[in-house]
Amino acid sequence: MEFTESELERYSRQIILKEVGGRGQYALKRARALVVGAGGLGSPIAMYLGAAGVGTIGLIDGDAVDLSNLQRQVLHTTPHVGMPKVESGRQLLEALNPDVRVTTYQEPLDAGNIMTLLPDYDLVLDGSDNFGTRFLVNDACFFARKTLISGSIFRFEGQLATIKPHEGHPCYRCLYPEPPPAGLVPNCQEAGVLGVLAGTIGVLQANEAIKEILKTGETLANHLLIYDALDMTFRKVRRPKDPRCPLCGTAPTITALEEHHVSCRL
Repeated sequence: MEFTESELERYSRQIILKEVGGRGQYALKRARALVVGAGGLGSPIAMYLGAAGVGTIGLIDGDAVDLSNLQRQVLHTTPHVGMPKVESGRQLLEALNPDVRVTTYQEPLDAGNIMTLLPDYDLVLDGSDNFGTRFLVNDACFFARKTLISGSIFRFEGQLATIKPHEGHPCYRCLYPEPPPAGLVPNCQEAGVLGVLAGTIGVLQANEAIKEILKTGETLANHLLIYDALDMTFRKVRRPKDPRCPLCGTAPTITALEEHHVSCRL
């Protein structure tokens, strides 16, 4: 377990925490995290994982930076408008912490590529902007037995959950068995979203990932955390495992990846 002098200086405030120490920092250095989406949630996720010293960060996103993104997607800057988001994100992360390896995938995540990506990572953080990807990532992580940190935002409310059915905890479908029908959920371009909300939930996702890597603190695997930015309130709601869950229940009906196309761009 070796660190360079610059690493010891960079992470000094973290290493002195008894819950981290040298062993914990080494665990972070060896960790591999896949961030789905380099947008509103993926931006703070990637930045704080990189700052904390997570050794390998994968970024997958098929979009380019748009001026309307910059109100909440802090991984990108005005000169990067038009650039692929994963390339913009890579540049910022490498400037933030050159010791971190950033692997980019300039493509949408789908059933055709997700199962080839997951073996290279220890855990997944979902910052996607649509229900179809959210359910796809949940199902793929279930089949691959990977821990998933799932976050979502809409208008002034955010939600966060840690998904670990491979350790006996509920999956995402235990709470939401199926994606909503097309047209039921308002388009986010019309409904809007508070930019700073993305930062709040994304940072909390990074926090949960670091806890999982360090194996410390209380897991969110049995709860759903709900944040209201207007009331400035947090609620932690119990999320029980559903024995009738179509994915992780006692008689599953989902045995392969399914693609859903319900978009809500954030």
